Amino acid sequence: MNRLLEILICLCLLAIAVPLCAITYLIVIATLGRPVMFRQTRAGKGGVPFDVVKFRTLTDDRDEHGVWLPDEERLIPAGKFLRRTRFDELPQLFIILAGRMALVGPRPLMVETVQGFGADGIKRGSVRPGLTGWSQVSGNTALNDDEKLKLDLWYVAHRSTALDFRIMAETIGVALFGEHRREDRIAEAADWGATPSGKQANA
Repeated sequence: MNRLLEILICLCLLAIAVPLCAITYLIVIATLGRPVMFRQTRAGKGGVPFDVVKFRTLTDDRDEHGVWLPDEERLIPAGKFLRRTRFDELPQLFIILAGRMALVGPRPLMVETVQGFGADGIKRGSVRPGLTGWSQVSGNTALNDDEKLKLDLWYVAHRSTALDFRIMAETIGVALFGEHRREDRIAEAADWGATPSGKQANA
């Protein structure tokens, strides 16, 4: 997507996002308390690390050894709501304006996770990470890591302005109606990656 168009869309979204951020802030304060924000270093374009900021959705519950419990045990109903509606991701609009993220692209992952992908991680990181992406509208949490990677690589090879608008429109549907595995897209991405052209793109 053209950078100027992306900025204009982002500014329009902020007009809606700012009051939603205020509501989300109150929800987090009332259900989880402080800190309200979650900050973590992720891999950006070219593997360059940057800080992702979002609203906190998990409790701070730990076991008897002081180790955090699994995410599914720390995710309360309010946190599930914020994740489903993507309200927890709204602060990332400011990161998009700063140019470290895009509206659409592979979601930003931990630096060591991307490095573990090897050559596929380099290809995946050839574009800016996105607020939403092909994996997020094709199953997201219902996908395993390998399926997400293949979908992300398919997106990098086929990205276009039209596809980006399609993903943004489908993101609204996911927020309203929930996540569903798209077996057709999963199979297409797997088949594409298995072809000689796909393997060359992943190299």
